[in-house]
Amino acid sequence: MTFYKKIITTLMMLVTVGLLAACSSTQPKYNANKPLGPQINYTITGIDAGAGIMTSTDKALKVYGLADKNWQLQPSSTAAMTSTLKKAIADKRPIVVTGWTPHWMFTKFPLKFLKDPKNVYGKTEQIHTIVRKGLKQDDPQAYQVLDHFHWTPKEISSVMLAVNNGQDPANAAKDFVKKHAKQVAEWTKGVSHVSGHPKLTLTYIAWDSEIASTNVVATVLRQVGYKVTIRAMEPQPVWASVATKAADAQVSAWLPKTAAKLYADYKNQVVDLGVNMDGARVGLAVPKYMKNINSIEDLKK
Repeated sequence: MTFYKKIITTLMMLVTVGLLAACSSTQPKYNANKPLGPQINYTITGIDAGAGIMTSTDKALKVYGLADKNWQLQPSSTAAMTSTLKKAIADKRPIVVTGWTPHWMFTKFPLKFLKDPKNVYGKTEQIHTIVRKGLKQDDPQAYQVLDHFHWTPKEISSVMLAVNNGQDPANAAKDFVKKHAKQVAEWTKGVSHVSGHPKLTLTYIAWDSEIASTNVVATVLRQVGYKVTIRAMEPQPVWASVATKAADAQVSAWLPKTAAKLYADYKNQVVDLGVNMDGARVGLAVPKYMKNINSIEDLKK
């Protein structure tokens, strides 16, 4: 991205944040006796336009007939969405957001997923580790660590929450690794320390969950002796970087739904090491005080 494109992107994001804040500040508290749509201007608060959950939500608007009822999806960013969500919950205002777990917002805020009877978002997701072709031969120790890496939604959420509370991601990862020595020993079982500090590059999507997982994996690989660089990218470049061997691995492939198109595009150019976390989920979410809104179908009421 050029310097000017970065400026334009930043300005657009600031405008979006401003609009979201302005809208939320003028909303009254949630009224269960009135239709939801007019209360939030028929708007679902989303994240980055290129994210898989946004594509699924665009589909949901059509499948559930919401697009015909003037419902729209507002792109923003994860930070802008969670900020808007926090303000809405503080005042018990109505809001619908694109949500996923693992994420600290489900630990910090009283949220619930809306039922998805038409299965647009799929059921539970798995997060896979994807590496470049040839990594097993070139860096077998790194390959083995990445192949063994596996943790739980609760564990990843603990790192995300620490980061959200102000801790530097690298330090939060170091703390996790230190506190979970037995688990890390399983990831590094049979792995020899490498000499000469060989270089590795990990790419990731700048979501809270991927910031956490990538920093934790990078910390473990550094302990084994690698010099690891981590780079945040948009979803498509993350896959392309591994496929073209510009990067060595990513641990942020949400499957089978969220990254389905990218997986189809690149599966023959990368190596899928399988699941590093079970129990991920994506969908639409609302605060629990919106007790009569329990399904995506309820948005049409």
